[in-house]
Amino acid sequence: MHSENQYLELPLLKEKDVRIALKREDLLHPMVSGNKYRKLKYNLKEAQQSGYRNVLTFGGAYSNHIAATASACKMHKLGSIGIIRGDELSGRWQENPTLKMAHENGMRFKFVDRETYRKREELDFLVSLREEFGEFFLVPEGGTNALAIKGCGEILEEEDKVFDIICVCVGTGGTIAGLINTANNNQQVLGFPVLKGDFLENDIKELTEKRNWSLDLNYHFGGYGKINEELVAFINQFKQQTAIPLDPVYTGKMMYGLLDRVKNDNFVPGTQILAIHTGGIQGVHGMNKVLLKKKLPLLDI
Repeated sequence: MHSENQYLELPLLKEKDVRIALKREDLLHPMVSGNKYRKLKYNLKEAQQSGYRNVLTFGGAYSNHIAATASACKMHKLGSIGIIRGDELSGRWQENPTLKMAHENGMRFKFVDRETYRKREELDFLVSLREEFGEFFLVPEGGTNALAIKGCGEILEEEDKVFDIICVCVGTGGTIAGLINTANNNQQVLGFPVLKGDFLENDIKELTEKRNWSLDLNYHFGGYGKINEELVAFINQFKQQTAIPLDPVYTGKMMYGLLDRVKNDNFVPGTQILAIHTGGIQGVHGMNKVLLKKKLPLLDI
């Protein structure tokens, strides 16, 4: 599946003589957009070929991965089961736009407390889930495994070889690993982690043998799902200037970081950059509910 590259027309880029194109992976599919489509493609193929009827995975209340898995499973005529972090949601998940959407696409939920959720990779817990739900094809939290990396490797196409740098936001490391594997040796892959901490470097080294990449740890805005007024203002302004919506958990942080680096002369004049829009726009409604509670400005929808 092909996604178009959209060049950004921003005064800052003209001034610094840097070209940035955004690969619009967010437009691949209305419900299974961006890297989630890529990560699930070969996983669901494998599930079907192996004769599974249900797919089980894990995620938080506003997880793009949960929403995408439910939608993709429905399209492939597979059942979906979501193990959701936060047992406080069990009585009021209908108020959550992400979970409501996943349920409408046929996903069954099991809500667990945070301590239980931390056991999601332990054999005993997985055995108990099989006893409860029967056999299922397991997709890990965030969707990252070897099949996902294979799918994410298909994001880059022949025409993308003209770019010097490939930029992407980083959650579990699967998407960046796929890009690193496919990028030319003369291309650098630059990742912007959305989680606090430097553990991702080791995770990515386990997913790919290539070393044509680096991470910028300065733009996580306090950690996963954290956001402030400055980021909200940036995302809204970016949409006004380019007509491109950004999500606040992933791509919004990457674009903020990337343009900040341009402003600070981190790139030599003439540099061509391809930034990957990994989708996740479904999460904006949920984030606005959080912002409303905190009496912060809302994201434009």
